[in-house]
Amino acid sequence: MTSNLALIKKPETNGNGPVASVPSPSPKQPVEPLTEENVNELLSGRGLRGWLRAARVARVLGLFSLYLFLDTYDVRADFNRRAVTRLRDLARKKGRSAQFKAWFNAQLYAALDRFIRVLRYAIFRGAEGSERKQARLEKQAVWMRESLIDLGPTFIKIGQALGTRADLLPLAYVKELATLQDQVPAFPTDEAFAIVEAELGRSLHEAYAEIDSEPIAAASLGQVYRARLATGEEVAVKVQRPNLESTISFDVAILFRLVKLTNRFFPRANENADWEGMLREFHSTIFEEMDYVKEGRNADRFRYNFRTWRAIRVPKIYWSHTNTRVLTLDFIRGTKVVDLEGLRANRISPVKVNRLLIRTYLKQLLEDGFFHADPHPGNLLVMDSGHLAFFDFGMVGRISPKLQSQMIDAFFHVVARDVKGLGQDIINLNFLKPGVDPETVRPVVESLFTHYLNLRLGEVNFKELTYDLAEVIYEYPFRLPSNFTYIMRALMTLEGIGVVTDPGFSFFETAKPFAREFMLRREGRMFRKLIFDKLTGRENGESQIAWSRVWKLTKMAARMYLEK
Repeated sequence: MTSNLALIKKPETNGNGPVASVPSPSPKQPVEPLTEENVNELLSGRGLRGWLRAARVARVLGLFSLYLFLDTYDVRADFNRRAVTRLRDLARKKGRSAQFKAWFNAQLYAALDRFIRVLRYAIFRGAEGSERKQARLEKQAVWMRESLIDLGPTFIKIGQALGTRADLLPLAYVKELATLQDQVPAFPTDEAFAIVEAELGRSLHEAYAEIDSEPIAAASLGQVYRARLATGEEVAVKVQRPNLESTISFDVAILFRLVKLTNRFFPRANENADWEGMLREFHSTIFEEMDYVKEGRNADRFRYNFRTWRAIRVPKIYWSHTNTRVLTLDFIRGTKVVDLEGLRANRISPVKVNRLLIRTYLKQLLEDGFFHADPHPGNLLVMDSGHLAFFDFGMVGRISPKLQSQMIDAFFHVVARDVKGLGQDIINLNFLKPGVDPETVRPVVESLFTHYLNLRLGEVNFKELTYDLAEVIYEYPFRLPSNFTYIMRALMTLEGIGVVTDPGFSFFETAKPFAREFMLRREGRMFRKLIFDKLTGRENGESQIAWSRVWKLTKMAARMYLEK
């Protein structure tokens, strides 16, 4: 939930002990899996209203995709021209039939290119200078934001995610969609209070000694009220929007059907990202986010993971006043991590705050395997005391031990500038579409990292990258695996925060010393366990000491010692 007011009260202990248990919240029904049968059932039950909503969704997403396609068409056209030239050169060696086919394809491409350019001229109303193009992009961005708000919570949530993706969208879109983090229309307070009473099973005045009549913040899935308990604690009361589950279920069913149709008629659209996998990930994550009991448990787990970090604060959950659609937690005031003037007024260094934030995420990703997946500026506040407060734990990510180990390897190779190792990491992490021969693509991957390794994440335009690399990329394109959706979102959001707080910020340069520290500690523990198992005869066939890895650790430790 976004606000200049954080959801913590005081710098109490950071969670000494295990994750708190929940007294007795109402059980929530398990989420139905996203299958063809369930989607058909959801869509068939809405009749004409369902078809009209599907048409509205298709119109907004279709226009949005068309605008982006036309905006980036010059990059695509340049690649296509080079590809046509290459094919014609190859055809000269294969006889008249091949030459005619290449000529015909070239004429077809030229006609299609002329059509797209005429279409772009008509839609964008003429040729554009830089100022006119910027004005048009800003107008399109406003239209997109208003359209997503009009479509409701599901699409506001999607817009919030897009608002962090400067790698995919023009800056005008990013700036406009970023306002969805804390500028969403609220729903009526009488409906909110009715939900509170129904969820808690008591009247509003029995639950709270006082509660404000207007929300202090509204977001995609709910809104927040300031209140006070009978025992005197000032709290924030987070209330879910009415009819949210049925609305989102239906919207996800529409998106599922649109993705299926797109994959069927435009199969190449799914090559650069696993859209169906991402939608399934979104489906499971958003329903988890709608369960405030799970959000409370996530907060408790996060607090426990950071119990020894004095600089980190996590809200205390009041389980006696919490259920699946109402969450009561501590309330504090704080400053957004990107409010540079506010931080400096409190004599707090924005650069130090950013470094602390990067350290917390390295711990979450490389040690805990459990991370806050929505680190936008509204969810990260700095208390006047300088403590960094995390809140809104509805969206979290989990990393399997295998994926975590692979990420550790990737950090090894980033730190060591090991281009060949990074090429293998991209293959191991499934960043290539299924069926690709890794050996065919390996030289391209290594070329990619040779050129881009020293760039900031925000400087890497993945669309341009896809078209500018060697032709083999067009045949075997990269794709973002669904299990990396929220990891990449978190990293891109952190990159955006870092650039605001420190114009010279580079994620990998900032993360490097902390990543080494975490890797040495983690790998050292594993190495000690392997040695102990070997000495005590407990080792098994899979627990072999990787001496090359030990050598890398030794060199890294020596380098860290010499750099101090």
